[in-house]
Amino acid sequence: MSKKKRKYANRLKNMTSFKVVDFLEAAVAMEAKGHDIVRMEAGEPSFPTAPAIVSAAARALKEEKTHYTPSFGITELREAIAGFYMTRYGLDVAPERVVVTTGSSAALGLICDLFINPGDGLLLTDPGYPCNANFVRRAGGEPQLVPVYADNAYQLTAELVEQYWQSNTIGVMIASPSNPTGEIIDLENQRAINEVVSQRDGVLIMDELYHGLVYDKSETSILEITDDAFVINSFSKYFGMTGWRLGWMIVPEDALVPISVMTQNFYISPPSIAQYAALGAFEDSTIELMEARREEFQRRRDFFVPALRELGFIIPHMPAGAFYVYANIENLADDSEAFCWQMLERAGVAITPGTDFGEYLARQHVRFSYTQPMERLELAVERLANVLDGR
Repeated sequence: MSKKKRKYANRLKNMTSFKVVDFLEAAVAMEAKGHDIVRMEAGEPSFPTAPAIVSAAARALKEEKTHYTPSFGITELREAIAGFYMTRYGLDVAPERVVVTTGSSAALGLICDLFINPGDGLLLTDPGYPCNANFVRRAGGEPQLVPVYADNAYQLTAELVEQYWQSNTIGVMIASPSNPTGEIIDLENQRAINEVVSQRDGVLIMDELYHGLVYDKSETSILEITDDAFVINSFSKYFGMTGWRLGWMIVPEDALVPISVMTQNFYISPPSIAQYAALGAFEDSTIELMEARREEFQRRRDFFVPALRELGFIIPHMPAGAFYVYANIENLADDSEAFCWQMLERAGVAITPGTDFGEYLARQHVRFSYTQPMERLELAVERLANVLDGR
């Protein structure tokens, strides 16, 4: 029987695969065959869920809190998130401006759908989180990739925004700390970018997913500068709740009504159990635990970056946050995808090629995620050394 030839929507034609998932699935398949793989491809903390979060989820299940919630999330969680901004940044954020979402991915999609008409452009860093461009494409927009360099900590500047702003550009998305580089944007640079965007009546979208995971510098929220920015965050990274699929965004008051229309139709509500579990994220015991884990991530970074440099990877400066190392491999290979497959198959180390994160010098870079325990990082270095020394 012949297969039916289907005609799919045009919006899919320019969408790219998420290569980190390609390598994740390949690593899982190798593990299923008995191979030991050091997993450094995905941005997922290896720590177990914090006890207070697990306990909060268990209570919610026992109390049968398994039904629909308000589309913006339960009141208790929105208030807890607002309180977190006061505790951490000294910012008075109204709980009404907090929108709880099904992961930060839902927040990204909602914001793109809110602003982007077919043909509109959104400025994005290259390299940057790969799904951002696909959310823009899903809305019918044009991802406008701006090459960024180590000299600028792989971040946009006001000058770059001015240089790359086009007639169809409607705004800018930035991230601090960023994926894949782990670099941050200081407050003055954020202020300058905001001024350029505001002068053009554009929208500023700020990804703060890795807040809480900053090491040698202090972190600042764009909300310290303006209430007009759209801020995206998640329980996945600092709080280590990846599989719970829960995020949030802080939005200007004038955007609440249209966003409500979308959340009600597209998602109905965030997962109920995940929301009640997340209440445990703000307990003192959890914050204390997360801070200890942040210190452990810094310890891993401080070991891993010099070790990679010894192997021939070029890392211009120590990443300031998150748990990523964006490394240049021009001394080792000329194709990051081929290099990553080689390291997976020959070294048993799963990493992600730079081609997952954009176009600019992408084949000269790879990303390491140092979320594994120290002994596994040491094993990764040993395995990489054995392959690289014998190549």
